[in-house]
Amino acid sequence: MDTKEIQVTVDCADPRALSLFWNAVLGYDFPPPPPGFGSWDDFSASLPPEHRNSASASEDPAGRGPRLFFQRVPEPKSGKNRLHLDVRAAPGLEGEERMTALESECERLVALGATRVQRHEPAPPMSHGFIVMQDPEGNEFCLD
Repeated sequence: MDTKEIQVTVDCADPRALSLFWNAVLGYDFPPPPPGFGSWDDFSASLPPEHRNSASASEDPAGRGPRLFFQRVPEPKSGKNRLHLDVRAAPGLEGEERMTALESECERLVALGATRVQRHEPAPPMSHGFIVMQDPEGNEFCLD
């Protein structure tokens, strides 16, 4: 069986802004613009106004992580996510060292526009501690 690639799609109000946020969180970049355009801004300027900022994407420059795709939808977020991202900010760390690393990353992400929701203390063996957060549009994710 062939290995499949995945793309995580996020419905949102402002695809470009959310893409910029997640690029900063994950160290991702925008994919190259379509052929014939020097930048995404040039491409966007070629579209009718109602189609500008209707979608954006973020890609792992190393090709290891999933591609993120942000699509504009008219309705606001109305409930808890059924799927969320875990940002692995402290893999392999435990106890206070882990929570210190998560708190440091939480501060960085809040400065980028994230909201801190709740800290969950370590409760081995099922949890080593994590922080629940929201991106600028209220989508939940965890610092793990």
